[in-house]
Amino acid sequence: MSATPTAELAGFIASLKYEDIPAAVRERVKDLILDAFASAIAGQQGDEVRQVRALARALGRSRESSVIAGRRLSLAGATLLNGYLVTAVTVCDVHRPTLYHTTPEVIPPALAIAERDGASGKALLLAVTAGLETSVRVALGTNYPSFRARGWHSPGVVGPFGGAAALGKLLGLSAEQQRNAFGLAGSQSAGTFAHWGTPTIKFHQCRGALSGLMAGLLAQQDFRASAEILAHPDGGIYNAYADGGKPETVVAGLGRDWMLAQIALRLWPAASSIQTAMTGLFALIREHDLRPDNVAAIRVGLSQAVYDMHGTLPWNDKFKALLSAPYVTGIILHDRRCWLDQFEPGRYQDPAVDRFTRERVSVHADPSLEGTAATVEARMTSGAVHIDRRDGAKGDPVDPLTRAEIADKLRTAAGGRLPEPQVARIITLVERLEDLADVRELASALRAPGGPAR
Repeated sequence: MSATPTAELAGFIASLKYEDIPAAVRERVKDLILDAFASAIAGQQGDEVRQVRALARALGRSRESSVIAGRRLSLAGATLLNGYLVTAVTVCDVHRPTLYHTTPEVIPPALAIAERDGASGKALLLAVTAGLETSVRVALGTNYPSFRARGWHSPGVVGPFGGAAALGKLLGLSAEQQRNAFGLAGSQSAGTFAHWGTPTIKFHQCRGALSGLMAGLLAQQDFRASAEILAHPDGGIYNAYADGGKPETVVAGLGRDWMLAQIALRLWPAASSIQTAMTGLFALIREHDLRPDNVAAIRVGLSQAVYDMHGTLPWNDKFKALLSAPYVTGIILHDRRCWLDQFEPGRYQDPAVDRFTRERVSVHADPSLEGTAATVEARMTSGAVHIDRRDGAKGDPVDPLTRAEIADKLRTAAGGRLPEPQVARIITLVERLEDLADVRELASALRAPGGPAR
């Protein structure tokens, strides 16, 4: 067991070079970056974005940093708002073993600093890789069941470490400075499931992004912090937030085993843990032409943990509708698609959808299921019964989204918000990120065209 995982991880990040990253990992990170941009553009439709934008503006009056599908704000303001945008409509990535959304905390601070300093695309790619790998490893070290039993929410606790690692690469931090950055990140680790069902659960992500930014910038000034924030016996993250955790997993196989490969993506906006059931329902629709008028009943089975979070949630506002397994099942069957318009008041308040969902959709906990595995059983008016059972969702590492599917997701998100040539430019720049001389070109492509600042 490693007694100094923080120092070992900091040394690895400080010495990591672009050439050390396997080509397949670099391409995967491009996918994650492109997906984060798609999620952030979609996030501009989030109900609470106006409030977070007001907070971001209040953090500073300068205008040096780009907001995705928005204008310019201060360095801190853009980092905060971009972090919220990525997660605003629950369509961003997830590391399923720890229920951790990785990109909202890593990409916004990295983009802000890379734009400020005119860093190359290769430098940004290296930084994001370092941030994602760091945060997934720190998350795995929590011994998640113990961590979750204490009520902690991974993004707010783990996220600052990812941002701090990304900043470390862009700012050229030494191993000692990077260790201090991790200590400063851990000093800002917070966020619990007491906020489940409210927008504050998403605020954990954007606050984590801002915490990582501050940790990196302060460590650059040689500000000192704990030499071992993860495994310290008196208040280290793993002892204070869990049962001592698994610190050995933080450093096991560093540079050989890339844990960021475990990150899953979402094809549809809805809770990450019900994406398997959604995948199964869409499969049944394709295979058996399910429609509201030929389905007598739909029965969805979820693991106990997922059922407890999503099985009985009402759908009386957009955010809860996005998290509600009954509503998502009903609206997919009615509309045979799932994007943001399925979660507008006109849909979740529609009497026909509401009645169908309450009368014909049932969701139950199935003791034979674990994790995000799900079953979907459709009983037809003809008497036929169709069943789909699967362990993972479309977008999971075993069935990943292709680059083309992620690009289509970005095009869908940008519809009516960014012109198609601009969208095509974003996709091309990300696909050729290692060839980009100055990230400011990408940041410019991400901003909304014309109009007043917002």
